[in-house]
Amino acid sequence: MKKSLILALAITTFLVGCGKKEEKQEEPKSGMEALQQLADKAKEMQTREPVDPVDFRKLKELLPEAIAGFKRTEASGEKEGAMGFTISRSEASYKGDGDASLKLEILDTGGIAGVATMALAAWTMADIDKETPNGYEKTTTLESYKAYEKYSSQDKSGELNVLVADRYVVNVSGNNVSMEQLKSVLADLDLEKLRELK
Repeated sequence: MKKSLILALAITTFLVGCGKKEEKQEEPKSGMEALQQLADKAKEMQTREPVDPVDFRKLKELLPEAIAGFKRTEASGEKEGAMGFTISRSEASYKGDGDASLKLEILDTGGIAGVATMALAAWTMADIDKETPNGYEKTTTLESYKAYEKYSSQDKSGELNVLVADRYVVNVSGNNVSMEQLKSVLADLDLEKLRELK
C-alpha cells in the first residue's frame, strides 16, 4: 500500500509538472532541458500501445535461491495499482556472512513505462556524479543498461539500480556489503531473460 501511494504521488507530481511547463520559462537552461526531457517522455508514453505488466510470478522466478554468496530467506510478489496505473513487482531478502544482507527487487512498469520510469527510477532522467567523505552516488552504465549506484563507506550500505528494456526496474540494496558485492549480484542475474519476458 505504501509503495502504491508513493507511485500515485509521483505520477501526480509528474503530470502537474508537465502541465506547468509553459509557466517556467524563466528557469535556467538546465531546468528547461530537464522539463523538455519530461515532456518528451510523456509524449513517447502517449504513442505506445498499452502493455499489461507480466505476472509477478514470472518475475519471482528470476529471484534465485542463492546469489553471489547470499542465501534467500524469503520472497514475495504482487500486482499493485494506483490512479489507473498497474505494476508488477517481486522481491527477495538474502542473508550473507555475519550481518551482511541484501534485498533484490524487480518491477515491471508495463505500458506506463514513460511515467513509471520517472516515478520509480527518476535517476534515468539525470546525470549524477557526487562524492563525499562518507561515500558517493552516480549514474552510470552497467551490463549496457542505464544504472544508478549509491554507496556509504561509513555505513557499508548501498544500492544499485538498473533499467532494462525501458520497462523493468531492478533494485539491489544491501547492508554490511561492498559495492563489488552488489555488482556481483547484478552480474549473476539473467537480465537478458528479463528483457525477453512478455
